[in-house]
Amino acid sequence: MSYEVWAPAAETVELVHPAGTVPMARGEGGWWHPSSPVDARDYGFRIDGRGPFPDPRSRHQPDGVHGLSRVFDAVEHEWSDAAWSGRPLAGSTIYELHVGTFTPEGTLDAAVGRLDHLRSIGVGFVELLPVNAFNGTHNWGYDGVGWFAVHDGYGGPAAYQRFVDACHRAGLGVIQDVVYNHLGPSGNYLPEFGPYLSEGRGNTWGSSVNLDGPDSDEVRRFIIDNALMWLRDYRVDGLRLDAVHALVDERATHLLEELAVEVDALSAAERRPLTLIAESDLNDPRLITPREAGGYGLDAQWSDDFHHAVHVALTGETSGYYADFEPLDALAKVLERGFFHDGTWSSFRGRHHGRPIDIERMPGWRLVVASQNHDQIGNRAIGDRLTAHLNAGQLGIAAALTLLGPFTPMLFMGEEWGASTPWQFFTSHPEPELGEATAKGRIAEFARMGWDESVVPDPQDPQTFARSKLRWQELEEPGHARLLALYRDLARLRREHPQFTDPRLARVRVDFDADARWLVVHRGEILLTINLAKEERTLGIDGELLYSFGPTADAAARVGGGTLDLAPHAFAVLRSA
Repeated sequence: MSYEVWAPAAETVELVHPAGTVPMARGEGGWWHPSSPVDARDYGFRIDGRGPFPDPRSRHQPDGVHGLSRVFDAVEHEWSDAAWSGRPLAGSTIYELHVGTFTPEGTLDAAVGRLDHLRSIGVGFVELLPVNAFNGTHNWGYDGVGWFAVHDGYGGPAAYQRFVDACHRAGLGVIQDVVYNHLGPSGNYLPEFGPYLSEGRGNTWGSSVNLDGPDSDEVRRFIIDNALMWLRDYRVDGLRLDAVHALVDERATHLLEELAVEVDALSAAERRPLTLIAESDLNDPRLITPREAGGYGLDAQWSDDFHHAVHVALTGETSGYYADFEPLDALAKVLERGFFHDGTWSSFRGRHHGRPIDIERMPGWRLVVASQNHDQIGNRAIGDRLTAHLNAGQLGIAAALTLLGPFTPMLFMGEEWGASTPWQFFTSHPEPELGEATAKGRIAEFARMGWDESVVPDPQDPQTFARSKLRWQELEEPGHARLLALYRDLARLRREHPQFTDPRLARVRVDFDADARWLVVHRGEILLTINLAKEERTLGIDGELLYSFGPTADAAARVGGGTLDLAPHAFAVLRSA
């Protein structure tokens, strides 16, 4: 342990540990080093007499984000995943989970006990919401301030290694959600050390990170080193990059491109695929365009347009940003072209939005889609899932569109059995004024969506967190068990029929009737037929019925005489004649 720290403007820096204080000497580039040997388990830094503050690169904060840092040696773990050679994103399914609400215990070790369940529904990657250190006991994770540390309540860094190791032994890759566009409101001591934040610049969540101003070279290095830490030291297989549209970077080489170059180099050295997935609301395919063609060279990005189109088609909800997706042809366009807003008018934004995808060249797996995810559920007024509004047949349609569509599907924890529990926005800020400001801010956010502000739960109420925990006993209940069986069947269909993982978007064709509320998704000779209407529909389709699902256990589809009879709110998979 070298105990180095970057503090370019400091006059004095001291290393503080329980046994005393050690002066530090300035080195090249504003880096400081202890002036005498140090062997401390817990330590912090005093900057110009202020502090002590935790190490900006601390791996472990056992006493919280305001306490001293603790040394953690990542190489001490004896890995048992020697047979793991990685997994490509293409053809895989992602499962998004929040450690604190995934199990009653809310720990990484407890989550290991559910990996066989994830395998049973065809999951290839487990995506963890942010696990880095934040102030308080529970949080979504997007208020993190210790980017290099694993939240101690989840088990800390050693438990994180055990979790990744167990996933690899089970044949599952791990994607870690990371936040580089802002820091949380409590415990952020980075400005005490250097110009990590941009003066006068901000985004929805606070001050922007200094990516292109003076001394930004080391700030960018801080971010890239953090990314490489997850991929190298913890053997994570990919990163989900939160809200990259909020990364303000006017350099000729954008941070995302620089990061992609270094991750590609690490992938070659590690001899396993490493994946970068961007969350972006820009609908800009340049993120996932190869660098040789002028793009950033990321592997994939989220497409919220898919969620919006599916949500509106099934629920009829058209408030706020859902308004543009009311026509059924919005869903058809998304299935064929990836984005709905690809240069079209966005009424919610009051301007044109997006850029077209070249479907002849861009493989569909580069878009990650979901009918439910932490944002789209948790940012609703009461955190209500689709389960609260749809019948079993409609939930089945959402699952079929997600898992049998032309993109990389992502499931949100519990959706596979129609979990009845909400997933609400929760915080545990110890500072009363911060908790009050957070609650008021949540209410203000819902004005444009037209949701009832009076029903918004208090994020600081411990029951808001408790209500959001999954109830695993629901798996044994008849309605939930039937839906779970559907997800397992859909995983089997993906394995048995390569048409469902064919990456060529140009081969996807959608027929639909907006008035009759049906559509047919053509994947070669395999057809996904969907009836969104409340009445039975007869389609002029002939072929072999491979699978069907509807609101009840009764037959959902009949094929014969050149026609397909499809029950209300049902779907069927056929091989065309």
